[in-house]
Amino acid sequence: MPNPAWFDSPFMKAVRREPAPYTPIWLMRQAGRYMPDYRELRRKVSFLELCKNSDLCAEVMLTTVERLGVDAAIIFSDLLLILEPMGIHLEFAAGEGPVLGNPIREAADVERVLDLETVEPLQFVIDTVRKTRAGLPERLPLIGFAGAPFTLAAYAIEGGSSRDYRWAKTLMYRDTGAWDALMGRFTRAITMYLNAQIDAGAQVVQLFDSWVGCLGVDDYRRYVLPHTRSVIEAIRPGVPVIHFATGNPALLPLLAEAFGRKQRDAVVGVDWRVRLSDAWQAIGFDKAVQGNLDPVVLLAEPVEIRRRAKELLRQAAGRPGHIFNLGHGVLPQTPPEHAIELVDAVHELSSR
Repeated sequence: MPNPAWFDSPFMKAVRREPAPYTPIWLMRQAGRYMPDYRELRRKVSFLELCKNSDLCAEVMLTTVERLGVDAAIIFSDLLLILEPMGIHLEFAAGEGPVLGNPIREAADVERVLDLETVEPLQFVIDTVRKTRAGLPERLPLIGFAGAPFTLAAYAIEGGSSRDYRWAKTLMYRDTGAWDALMGRFTRAITMYLNAQIDAGAQVVQLFDSWVGCLGVDDYRRYVLPHTRSVIEAIRPGVPVIHFATGNPALLPLLAEAFGRKQRDAVVGVDWRVRLSDAWQAIGFDKAVQGNLDPVVLLAEPVEIRRRAKELLRQAAGRPGHIFNLGHGVLPQTPPEHAIELVDAVHELSSR
């Protein structure tokens, strides 16, 4: 039986560190507030209403993928949705981002966090995966995603955005038992959630650890690495994982280490705070890398966007296994035509 068309796509070849006809590219937050169609839609529905409407979520991503010409789609969702069925109140305040109404502040509060027994409360996300996959050209892979255990725990403890992560670190340092219990709940939930997305049609999953850069290397190894490794190792066999964290390039070797026994088809996402060539050396050339253009570059003139894309490709040195992306998500102020310019430039400049 022949492989599906997506299996031999440039994106999947890069994931497997095989030669590809050009460097594949997709963008984190590629469907979002910088797109006029999305802003028009958001005038009619709230963010949470949108996330829970699988038809709209699929439409938003399918429209974006066609317009940008990227080499992979990622489901339109939010990493904090998993918190609601675990007993944590979630809302998105206008202009303020996510707000969690009952944050975990003491060890005793951990008992309030429910184990996710089934993905049924998140069926709308599973439906989004299925409908997005059905609407995509077969040649384009679909990426599912979830927040990593540390980032979910930090959000649940801080109750919203944070500069110093004081509450999360305090619980982590004061009561390792409570911390591990909380991380264990998230680890089990994330594993179930990602595998359900795979069963619904995702070819790859990405684990976002957006806040873990607040930790040093020793704290990451002690308090985070075992839990993240548990998630990655429990992902369906043969399904690649992209492990992405921001804020501290010193963690890159540990992000690679978190793959544990799941070393094949491992991709480490890199943010813009480190040169790609240095990052890949720290990660190891036995893994693919994703990244890492500074998102603010997309606010520059097209000639500068092209120059920076060329420089980043030069750092990758034509080595198989590079997936071009931003070092974080597309900024809302980005002109859509600049995102298209980047995609076109990467395809042209990396053509082999």
